[in-house]
Amino acid sequence: MNPLNKLFKQTFIYGLATVLPRMLSFLLLPLYTKYLVTDSYGVVTVIFSWFAIFNVILAYGMETAFFRFYHNAPNRKKMVSTSLISILVSTLLFLVLAQIFQDRMSQFTEIDAKYIQYAIWILVLDALVIVPFAWLRANEKPMRYALVKLTNVAINLGLNIFFIRYLPQIVQTNPESFLAGIYKPDFEISYIFISNLISSSVTLLMMLRLYIRRPYAFDFSLWRNMIKYAMPVMIAGIAFTINEVFDKILLAKLLPEGIADSEVGKYAACYKLALFMTLFATAFRMGIEPFFFSHSTTENPQKAYAQITNYFIVLGSVILLAVVVYADVLKLIFVRNPAYWEAMSVVPLIVLANFFLGIYHNLSVWYKVTDQTKFGAYISMIGAILTIMINYTLIPSMGYMASAIATLIAYGSMMVLSFYFGRKYYPVPYNFRKIYFYLTISILFSAISFYVFDRNIWIGSFLLFVFLALVFKMEREKLTQIFLRK
Repeated sequence: MNPLNKLFKQTFIYGLATVLPRMLSFLLLPLYTKYLVTDSYGVVTVIFSWFAIFNVILAYGMETAFFRFYHNAPNRKKMVSTSLISILVSTLLFLVLAQIFQDRMSQFTEIDAKYIQYAIWILVLDALVIVPFAWLRANEKPMRYALVKLTNVAINLGLNIFFIRYLPQIVQTNPESFLAGIYKPDFEISYIFISNLISSSVTLLMMLRLYIRRPYAFDFSLWRNMIKYAMPVMIAGIAFTINEVFDKILLAKLLPEGIADSEVGKYAACYKLALFMTLFATAFRMGIEPFFFSHSTTENPQKAYAQITNYFIVLGSVILLAVVVYADVLKLIFVRNPAYWEAMSVVPLIVLANFFLGIYHNLSVWYKVTDQTKFGAYISMIGAILTIMINYTLIPSMGYMASAIATLIAYGSMMVLSFYFGRKYYPVPYNFRKIYFYLTISILFSAISFYVFDRNIWIGSFLLFVFLALVFKMEREKLTQIFLRK
């Protein structure tokens, strides 16, 4: 099978399975915006933002290191065993320390003490499945990977709907029901974390076989090399996560206390409308990361990398324009409460920012395959510094618009820096003429639709049709080769 054909098929399966957990928050958005006031949704958003940061710390780059060392390991069983032991020990250590210092952890994160135990156990359960999921991807088992991910999403989604929507109705109509024993008024935030905790527990049970059926052996020399490779990845991951979620935390800290949670809730809800781009970029990254490593030793891999980036930009440009054009339709479907719509102005900026982030991930192949992951850390740290500086400077006067601007500038800067250093250390023959064309036209049409014509759906649809016609004319032959030929 054509390598690119195989790549896109695996990208679809891995991507669907990986983006669904991310999409869970999007699927739950109509539920949360209908049944939670903006303040409560703001609290949930801030807690999940801290989750994202701690998840990166507890993973400490081991997933990427696993891919890097697995394919060339002389003894793969020992390599897998070493990775499992590392994650298991570090996670148990975190659990012990978190239990001892949970009060300080609550004060530091400003997470209410009544939610901190949920947070600790969810983080532990999620950390323990990092290596098993990496093993499935490295061994090209997309269907099993997808099954576990889909089960997690189905349980989490189902429990959220039951607890928040149906349980109060059942207890109200039938107070004598046995379900009355698990119902508490104004307990919605806790129900959200209980749903997450149960789904994470089931996921670990489904992945437990890799821990149980494994002859354990620890190779300290291998582990040291993996950690040396993984540490810059972790630093880059923390910096990247700051770019992704720290704006919500800073909004909660820097805005006046009476309106902070509400403003965070509005911003987070409208931010979610950019998730179509995030999901596409994440799906693409999940497919290409193993591909990058497995093809790094083939003849002229740069040519394949350039083709992949070109296709990403073509598809991403279409998604950018489509989301901006139909933003008002999407808000009616996913953000049910008009109280949240005040923040719709951030949507084009956040969609474009996530497009830049996706391009950055494609460009980042150079430092991963050349083992120069320190550059990933440097670039992400620059993005994080920009995020923090712009948010701290502008939030008091601009509110959540400052956060949207900071996100766009941070991701745009990371994209440019990755390209600059990549051209120096690992030149890839990108088709710049085509890239600039698609980016310019997509951004221009988006700005005209959203700002000039005030989101007029008919004019926006016409611009989208024109852009699709251009794409079809220029890419018909290449896209046919990928998707229709074997």
